[in-house]
Amino acid sequence: MKFNYKKILIIGCGGSGKSTLARQMGEKFALPVVHLDKIYWLPNWVKKNSDQFDKELLEELQKEKWIIDGNFTRTFKTRLSYADLCIFLDYSTDLCLQSVFERVKKYKGKTRPDMTEGCPEQADEEFIDWIKSYNDNVRPEFLEILKNSNVPYLIFNSRKQTSEWLNSFD
Repeated sequence: MKFNYKKILIIGCGGSGKSTLARQMGEKFALPVVHLDKIYWLPNWVKKNSDQFDKELLEELQKEKWIIDGNFTRTFKTRLSYADLCIFLDYSTDLCLQSVFERVKKYKGKTRPDMTEGCPEQADEEFIDWIKSYNDNVRPEFLEILKNSNVPYLIFNSRKQTSEWLNSFD
């Protein structure tokens, strides 16, 4: 099967593997990968102001091709308007929490590759609570936006399903 997409969004709960899938797809399809977390965060977990974030995001969106991973509900409709495919990693809360705890252990005291340098890996209470509430608070809105868009989208409910899809391309 041939892959014909040049601008792909990857969304899903924290810990679902958005950045991992983005890297895998970037390598497989020779597409540049943009991690929203790297645009959003300054060192020491300081949030960039919205105007600067929006400006940098727009610069990326206007490029010819990309894979962008991340949620950021406020900018989802804008990002989707530039995309030609959206992938939603719709995994269980338990799997996402487990992945986050494994990631914290793996990168303890270090910055993971898809994050701004100077933001050592952590899973604070606010982030854990956000993951636990994702299916009630974020997921319905994203699904509604996807259904009302003209952008093709795929929803994967397991890592196995995602992997099989990715491996179906030459």
